[in-house]
Amino acid sequence: MSNVIGQSVSNEPEVGVALSGNGRAGTESSLFNVYGVIANELSHVEATISSELQNSSAEVELLLSHSRSLGGKRLRPALLLLTGKAVGTVSESHIFAAAALEMIHLATLIHDDVLDDAKTRRHQETAHAKFGTRPGVLLGDYLFTHSFSVGSKANSIEAIKMLAQASNLVCEGEIKQNAWQSDFSIDEPAYLQMVSEKTGELCAAGCGIGAVLSGADIGTIESFKSFGRDLGVAFQIIDDVLDLVGDAETVGKTLGTDLQNRKVTLPVIHALATREGKGRDSLLTMLNAETVSVAEVVSALKETGSIDYARGVAKSIAERAVGFAAALPESDASKSLGAIGQMMLKRTF
Repeated sequence: MSNVIGQSVSNEPEVGVALSGNGRAGTESSLFNVYGVIANELSHVEATISSELQNSSAEVELLLSHSRSLGGKRLRPALLLLTGKAVGTVSESHIFAAAALEMIHLATLIHDDVLDDAKTRRHQETAHAKFGTRPGVLLGDYLFTHSFSVGSKANSIEAIKMLAQASNLVCEGEIKQNAWQSDFSIDEPAYLQMVSEKTGELCAAGCGIGAVLSGADIGTIESFKSFGRDLGVAFQIIDDVLDLVGDAETVGKTLGTDLQNRKVTLPVIHALATREGKGRDSLLTMLNAETVSVAEVVSALKETGSIDYARGVAKSIAERAVGFAAALPESDASKSLGAIGQMMLKRTF
């Protein structure tokens, strides 16, 4: 690759490979259209991830081949590349940073699946379900540690610093969520702060790094980070909603795990704040049952309008992101950033 990314090399995978392998065609076709302006650059990211996640050891390669097959929406690297292009020029440094960011994200998903005992992810068996808990944990560790080796190739101390800080905050958010299991006294502001760390921070880092590597000033960098964080928070709130009322085939992973693991999510927080007396006690009994009835809890959440409330909060945050993108200097990249925000407003995947 040259310093400024040019035409795709003929033997590199097309961007559609990452988006079409395991998901729903409609959603991923829309994403492919949104990513069109960075299709060439994203194909370089795919090639980098593929080449970095290979190993001469048969034992290691077995696990890495599973991680290579996961595919996904590539939202975080796309945000990095689109921000870089909206601010200036995308270079080889952006490619390495985007690949590193996606590897960190994959590591968090694999560890999440272990913690949640989820059986499917992106329409296939999870790593720990396929290979066992220990190999699953170790695969996540490998992806996480190797991501910094890849990220160092961006030759930017600031980019590595942002990757490290974001990774730390993701772990802080996960620690909080784990500690809060069955603690139904957690309120909405605490939940939103946790989600900002757990999910919003990697999206914020993607936008921030993209801006840094394109030479943006500190004000622009921070504004793009806020934009990315809003997208991540909106994404996670809807993810929590879909875990309750989504379609497993469309979403592509095991649903109902939040309730079974007694995670505190916004619909539950709202319902408990809305209900009083015996109604609240009844909901707490359902939430603390040895085997939680997802259908019964969802019915109770719908009665209090808590599903719609959570969607409304996500919509408000996503609209803020859309407004930021609309105010950017007009370009194909800024239009795509706005389109991603619009997709969050109607997310079903």
